[in-house]
Formats: sequence, C-alpha cells, structure tokens
Amino acid sequence: MTAIESKKDQGEKLNLFFLTWPIFLEVFLFMLMGIADTFMLSALSDDAVSGVGAANQYLHIAILVLEVIGNGAAIVVAQYIGSKRYVEAAKISALAVTLNLVVGLVISAGFLLFARSMMAAMNLQGEVLVYAQNYLAIVGGAIFLQAIINSLAAIIRVHGFTKQAMFVSFGMNVFHIVGNYVLIFGKFGFPELGVQGAAISTVVSRFLALIVFFWLLYQIMEYKVKFQYYISLSKEYVAKILKIGLPSAFEQVMYQGCQIVFLYYATYLGAESLAARQYATNISMFIYLFAIAIGIGTSIIVGRLVGANEKDEAYSRVWKSVKWALCVTLLMVILVISFRTQLMNLFTDNPKVITLGATVLVLSVILETGRTMNIVFINSLRAAGDAKYPLLIGLFSMVLMSLPLGYFFVFHLDMGLAGIWLAIAADEWTRAVIMFFRWKSRTWENYALVNHEVPEQQEPVQA
Repeated sequence: MTAIESKKDQGEKLNLFFLTWPIFLEVFLFMLMGIADTFMLSALSDDAVSGVGAANQYLHIAILVLEVIGNGAAIVVAQYIGSKRYVEAAKISALAVTLNLVVGLVISAGFLLFARSMMAAMNLQGEVLVYAQNYLAIVGGAIFLQAIINSLAAIIRVHGFTKQAMFVSFGMNVFHIVGNYVLIFGKFGFPELGVQGAAISTVVSRFLALIVFFWLLYQIMEYKVKFQYYISLSKEYVAKILKIGLPSAFEQVMYQGCQIVFLYYATYLGAESLAARQYATNISMFIYLFAIAIGIGTSIIVGRLVGANEKDEAYSRVWKSVKWALCVTLLMVILVISFRTQLMNLFTDNPKVITLGATVLVLSVILETGRTMNIVFINSLRAAGDAKYPLLIGLFSMVLMSLPLGYFFVFHLDMGLAGIWLAIAADEWTRAVIMFFRWKSRTWENYALVNHEVPEQQEPVQA
C-alpha cells in the first residue's frame, strides 16, 4: 500500500471522536493563550491592554472577513473529496489560498495606511492611542499571513487531519507566548519592545506556522497542488466558495453585532452588571466549546458524505452528533451550575458581581442547550451546501426578535442581566427548532455542490 493510499484510508475512515478531540484542544488552547497574552501585557500597563484590546476589535473583524473564503473552500473541498474528485479538490484548495492572499494583502495595506486614523476614530488618546496604532500597524499590516493560514488550516482539517492542524496551531501559540516574554520584557539579550514586541511575536509565530502548514498541505493531499493551480482562476469554483462563505460570514458578523448591542444594553445596568456579564460569558465559552468542536467535526463528515452522494448516512449522522453534543453540554451545564459561585470567585471578590453572575449562569441550562443544537445543525446545513437558509432565519431571529425582546426584558420588565440571557436563549431556541425541522425535511439535499449526474474526467492520482 502506498503512502497516498494510506492517507486516503485515513481520510475515509472518519469518525466523530477522531475529528473532534483535536479541534476541541485547539480551540481550548487558543482561548488559554489569549488569556495569557492579556496577562503578560497587563504587567506592562493597563494602557497597553486597553490599546491592544481596541486594536483587536478591528483585527477580529478582518479575520471574520478572511474566513469567508477559508470556510467556503473547506466545504467545497470536503464535497469534492467525498466524490473522489481529488484533482478538483487540489485546484479549489490552491484557488482558496490565492483568493485569501489577495484579500489579505488589501486588508494589510489598509491597516498600514490608516492605522492611526482608525484607532483615533475609537476616541483613543495619549498612550492608549500610541499602543493601539503600533499594534494595529504591525499585526494588521501582516494580516495576510493569517489569511493564508485560515485557508490552509481549513483545507487540512477537511482532509481529516485535525490532529496535525492542532499541533501546528499549538506550536504557533506557544512560540507566540515565549516570543511575548522575550520581546515585551527584553529577556535573553533581546530589546525591551513592550507592545511592539507582542506584535512582532504575533507576526513571526504566524509566519513560522504558515511554513509548516504549507509543508503539511503537500504531505496530506491525495493529488499534489501544482503551481499553475494557484494562478488559474475558475469562475465556477469561486462561485461555489462564495455561495457558502458569504452567508456564513454574514451570519457571524450579524451575531457579533447583536452581542455588541446586548453589551450596550448592559452598560445601562451599572458597572457590576457589566462585569458580571463579562465573567459569565467567559465561563459560558467553556460550556459551548464542546459543541463547537462536535459541530466542526460533524460538518467535515457531512461534507464528505454529501460529496459521495451518501445523503442517508449524512442525515442519520447529524442526529447522532446532536445527541452527543447535548449530552456533553448538559454535563458541563450541571458542573457550572453546581460550582457557579466558586467560578465567579475566580474572577472577582465583589459580592454583588458574584451574585449577578451566578444567577445568569443558572440560565445556562436554557441558553446552552439551544445554542448546542444550533451549532451542530447550522454547521451541518452549511456542509451540505444549504448556507443561505441559516442566514435568513438568523436575520429574523437575532435582529428582528431577540434584540427587541432583550430591550423589552431589560428596560420595561426590569429583569436586568437575566433579561439579556433570556433574550439570547429565545433566539437560540427559535433557530434550533427551525433548523431541526430544516434538517428533518431533507431540503438541504438539493444544495449539493457536486454534480453526480455527470461524472467528470480525473487526472491520474499521483503516487
């Protein structure tokens, strides 16, 4: 058996656990590294943390834009792999890298040219403005590196190599933390660069990860990506990538926008409520982290199965994933509710903040179960090619329902922070029920990106 054949066997014998645990660890470690990053900058000054935090608002939006192509390409590639059209999968992978590079370079140029005016627009002044401008110019100016990483990592995962992608991401984050320590504080003979050191560390760690991801891509592909694939643009492939990527990105932007509005509501409830919301949100992230991992793992399997025209198997696989995700989520919710006061004590000793946070964490049993179903169903619908439907439902449920409902709960019924939690839960459950029936209806079967009617000629697979 050749190396390529063994790769195909590994990729075809996918199971949820095999795919999910590396994704879970990758996201979990990424969250921990972010906390460590903030902690190290806080040793420098509060202004440094504020400046970098403000700059990251723009960087997070940029990364969401860059995920349009990465996520869209991942689904398209998954379906082509499932249909064993490995040459086309290689061409689409190369196209995704090129498109994200072009978009990344444009965004990088924007950050380099307008870093100061963008940060000044956030009403920053003094040292905070200087820190934010320097960080955005360096990290934002090299955001094209993250653009390519997004495409490569997504493609490698859909080939079934989630463990390898996790190791590279873990190495990148560890190098970043070590680089922060060396360059922020001037250790081991390096200059003490402060916030600029943190930015340089970010760029260098991404560059090294990019090299490893490229190497890994050429190790796992069933058919090697040729150079001409990077410079050959296909309107058909671009259309398929954007058909999935654009609705997915718009949905994420809409969701984040709604969270900003809910944060705005919380500012009227006082400093304690604002702090309790932040701490409770951080704790909740560790609850739905499992659902995210299961949702991504399931989407890889569904994409492969839909591409192979095994739609009955895809249909039943999602129900199993939803059951597993709900079981894990309920276990985590029970643990969080049981130790909610102790968990809040990790963040603050303010009794009012602890009480407020502990109260809304009890509502996790309502919020997180709905959110878990949503994550699995929506990821599965996208993987099947049905990406526009969740966006349209989200527009109704998130914007037209939950925002007014939250306003009513908070400002008319005086429910405080609990009102915000219940409004979000109402949105999650509304979408969960609708997505449940959407998957059950099997309408998504009509949105497959691979045409099984007319088999296409394949070039011979490389050994």
